[in-house]
Amino acid sequence: MNKLFLTLAIVIFSLPSHAQDNWNGKFEQLGSMLPTPNTYRTASGSPGKEYWQQQADYKIKVVLDDKNHRITGEETITYLNNSPDPLTYLWVQLDQNVRADDSWKSLTKTKQVKEQKINLKQYKNLVDDPDYSGGYTITWVKSADGAPLKHVINNTMMRVDLPTTLNSGESVSLKIAWNFLINDRVTGGGRSGYEYFPEDDNYLYTVAQFFPRMAVYSDYDGWQNKQFLGGGEFTLNFGDYEVDITLPSDYVVAATGLIQNQKETLTNKQIDQLEKAKISFDKPVFIITEEEAIKNETSNRSTTSKTWKYKAKNVRDFAFVASRKFIWDAQAVKQGDGTTPLAMSLYPKEGNPLWEQESTKAIVNTLKTYSKYTIDYPYPVAISVHAASIGMEYPMICFNYGRPEKDGTIPEKTKNEMIGVVIHEVGHNYFPMIINSDERQWTWMDEGMNTFLEFRTQKEYYPNFPYDRGPAESMIPYMSGSKGPMRPIMTNAEQILQGGNNAYGKPAAAYNILREQIMGPELFDFALKTYAERWAFKHPTPADFFRTMEDASAIDLDWFWKGWFYTTENVDVDIKNLQWYKVTDESLDPEFNVNAQQQPTNPPLSAPKTLNYEAMTDKLYREFRSRMDEKVLFDELKKKNIYELTLENVGGLVTPVYLEWSFTDGSKEVEYIPAEVWRKNERQVLKYFVKDKAVASVKIDPNNVTADTEKGNNTFPREDNKSRFDSFKEKKND
Repeated sequence: MNKLFLTLAIVIFSLPSHAQDNWNGKFEQLGSMLPTPNTYRTASGSPGKEYWQQQADYKIKVVLDDKNHRITGEETITYLNNSPDPLTYLWVQLDQNVRADDSWKSLTKTKQVKEQKINLKQYKNLVDDPDYSGGYTITWVKSADGAPLKHVINNTMMRVDLPTTLNSGESVSLKIAWNFLINDRVTGGGRSGYEYFPEDDNYLYTVAQFFPRMAVYSDYDGWQNKQFLGGGEFTLNFGDYEVDITLPSDYVVAATGLIQNQKETLTNKQIDQLEKAKISFDKPVFIITEEEAIKNETSNRSTTSKTWKYKAKNVRDFAFVASRKFIWDAQAVKQGDGTTPLAMSLYPKEGNPLWEQESTKAIVNTLKTYSKYTIDYPYPVAISVHAASIGMEYPMICFNYGRPEKDGTIPEKTKNEMIGVVIHEVGHNYFPMIINSDERQWTWMDEGMNTFLEFRTQKEYYPNFPYDRGPAESMIPYMSGSKGPMRPIMTNAEQILQGGNNAYGKPAAAYNILREQIMGPELFDFALKTYAERWAFKHPTPADFFRTMEDASAIDLDWFWKGWFYTTENVDVDIKNLQWYKVTDESLDPEFNVNAQQQPTNPPLSAPKTLNYEAMTDKLYREFRSRMDEKVLFDELKKKNIYELTLENVGGLVTPVYLEWSFTDGSKEVEYIPAEVWRKNERQVLKYFVKDKAVASVKIDPNNVTADTEKGNNTFPREDNKSRFDSFKEKKND
């Protein structure tokens, strides 16, 4: 007997003409939804031959006044116009102005008081803190030769008018002086600020967005003109930084880049320990131990100041931390390109023993995983700093939370959250610090991809980790909820109502489904690595990502981007019916009685219907008849079970289908059907399956890998999916 015949046969039947009514263009190309390819950005998703981006280099000097919590600074920005366009003015971002009393964020703040009595922290979240006046004071703006430059401040943006046109290929330098009050990050929130430790009368500063920064001028958007309202993060240029930080001499500092004056800022012992850390690949080396940190935080306050000098090359931003309280450890990481960046952690004693055990270890695991999927980490250091509130990321340095109980006990939840946030914020070095997407417009481009790779890191290094984002099933509660507060992933950060789900969880689940169920790990990983290599140290857009993933995999994914990223539809496939057939032909076998002789014992489905041999579809008939004598063919077909399966796309989101067939003999098989099965009818599909065994039941998505939101319609015959409440009501009525 022909072996091909004995294998599973699948036949797709066309639906009636009314199927045309179920067309919504889900498989049509994105077409005009994406920008037209050009010499800057190609149709393949790679940078074009004339791709360009601007560069902004900074020389900054700041003083941190720890008595008054004020930053005072001066900077020289050298701006190189690589665009083909002449520029007559420049736009500078003043993100600290989001904390001004009259900021758009303050004026448009909407909150609801849920309790009649509120505490001080809640009050400060509802109204402006009367004890704090934020925002920049711009002292002056000058040209390189010291001449005043006309400038206009528009909320969180400042236009600087140039005395002469800045033509393509030319550069200009401008000088800005400013100051602002640092916010209390614990009571007032925010991405940076200070935390006060009353037990030892000390502060821990996490300082970012502390200097006026050049806005981005790009080929796809011109000047970035979206005001900073607190939600949408940052759109920034690459450049080189030289930063001098002056503060009390007993403070310890860490920052983006490498320290340039170790001998003036570190002790000989600390320098020696740093050198040992550079060749320690199995465990961290302590540059400052807990005992040394406690001694430093409790000693007499220094009355002198010290300047820490840092340099960083080809970064999009700069941040630093400072405190008397820091414990400091470091470990080297081996990479495939031969480089050995340092993973470093700084934390107060309040973070121990958790931080000593887990922080640097998590950095190492993150660099190894992310480098495998993207590019080798290109910077010399990756730093995790302990802070009390939300995690936040900057080039080479990030602020993370997770504090043990005061007696040193570590709740499992605290440990997991701390590991998760360190992985996530360190991972942001890749997205968007290196693959430099526009956070102000497309939050998901960095947060979603970063959450996906955070999940990969947890899966590979922490196998028992309680994943809350990443797996497909993690998004079922959100995607099965009310559509009212939902927004498509392709929504600006300031209009998102559920940021965690929209920008983090849903795109991460989408990537996971794309990798595991649609593209396969090999194709997905190659395409993602191609995207990272193409756009490292450049400015990718969504179109560049979409096009690269298709270009590097030879898979048309427009249907996937359209459904997952441009709509709020969900996966919900309903098995409407499963009909069982047996083949008969009176002329060939007049004694054959299908119901009496061919029905299996204990049939799980209704008795099979007869399917006349000559009435079989032309394709199926020709396929079988061409391979064998008709009588032999009929004898074989009599042994087969033919099942007509009707699937309905209730949720609207196009999806591949996994079918788990359970047979009457107790065996099972799982069958995969690509998402393209919906291409001719997006709402309903009729498929025939030929099985050697009789089927007891069939189930969709048995392993919860497609984010199907409704399990009650996933089996046939239907299982009893009554809720506990429904069962209770039935018992009560009885």
